[in-house]
Amino acid sequence: MKITFLGAGSTVFAKNVLGDCLLAEGLPQFEIALLDIDGERLEESYALICALRDKFNPAVTVKKYLATVPAQTEEAFAGASYVINAIQVGGYEPCTVTDFEVPKKYGLRQTIADTLGIGGIFRGLRTIPVLKAYTDIMEKVCPDALFLNYSNPMSILSGYLQRNTKMKTVGLCHSCQAILEQISENLGSDEFNNASYTLAGINHMCWLLTLTDKNGKDLYPAFKKRYNEKQPEKDLVRLEIMNRFGYYNTESSEHTSEYHPYFIKKDHPELIERFNIPLDEYPRRCIEQIRVWKERKEQILHPENLVHIRSREYGSRIIEACETGVPYKIYGNVQNTKLIDNLPENACVEVPIMVDDNGLHPCHVGNIPDQLAGLNMTHVAVHNMVIKAAETLEKKYIYMAAYLDPHTRDQLTLDEIKALCDDLIEAHKGWLPEYH
Repeated sequence: MKITFLGAGSTVFAKNVLGDCLLAEGLPQFEIALLDIDGERLEESYALICALRDKFNPAVTVKKYLATVPAQTEEAFAGASYVINAIQVGGYEPCTVTDFEVPKKYGLRQTIADTLGIGGIFRGLRTIPVLKAYTDIMEKVCPDALFLNYSNPMSILSGYLQRNTKMKTVGLCHSCQAILEQISENLGSDEFNNASYTLAGINHMCWLLTLTDKNGKDLYPAFKKRYNEKQPEKDLVRLEIMNRFGYYNTESSEHTSEYHPYFIKKDHPELIERFNIPLDEYPRRCIEQIRVWKERKEQILHPENLVHIRSREYGSRIIEACETGVPYKIYGNVQNTKLIDNLPENACVEVPIMVDDNGLHPCHVGNIPDQLAGLNMTHVAVHNMVIKAAETLEKKYIYMAAYLDPHTRDQLTLDEIKALCDDLIEAHKGWLPEYH
């Protein structure tokens, strides 16, 4: 068995996912292949994963490959059983900075800009060609591998790969399995920690459809009451969406605030304070992560400081279920093959999936409440236009994606949106293919 980690320079994330694999029980002896374009970060990850290997599972082989060398890239993928993707094309600088600073000139503000919005659109457009080039290689050298995508924009990238490549692909997020933990943190209480729940929707707008105790009692009314009493200051946007539309969603308030046209408005700056919306949050996080890594990397990389407890990430659980046949339930992003009945079949949906040694088995959910499907559809329309732009290399579909985006269309005119797209296309020269 071979696990190839694409974007291995994401050292801390690689540690979590691959460290989990090293701790997983029942896996056969396996090989880890680390692949990245940044030689320095690749060396750091290699040293860290080797140290983890030595401590937890010495039988595992770890190899490193530089993605700027074509022969090494092909060798990294050759014979892989699983490929874990965590790349960020363009990095914090220049591309994330571009995603925020160019829209600001038009008065368009964002918080995270990695999933939807004008930032998510262009993050998708610059990432798709890179992933397509990698999956073209995979189709030749590891056609039966399972591709686990962790990169954002999740629905756009996973949807594109599922429609345009032969690779078996599932998109994996962190928010579904963390929802009760987030609720507990925001309430400052563990009263809902042992609840059972059902989720369905799309990535970052997946809905908490049911919340019950072990006897099947509906806990939703109590949850709504407690959340409104507490008014968690970090989660006021999600609280507002729940109160207006009836259901809580899986992704954080800083994300959710830019997914709708209700919160970040030029003509209503008071909403930013009222809902505690952290504008420009993602660039701040990037700067802080870079600073912390520079300060702590020697400590983190030092073997005697290595501690790893299996994380909540799904990656190792999927591999373990596939290899051992012991079933495991996840939430993942797949094409809507009659899974959510009132969303279109060309949507990439986030639903329950059972995993075993026969692979991934997405579960039929049925209809979700109409108001939730309506909110999801505003995103699905954007996802599909971005995918169509990448498939055809026609600029008009980039414009249409932005015209349809809920936040962008609320703040700008059609002419302003087109001009903004042209400015971003120009600013992304070298990161995008030639569009006509």
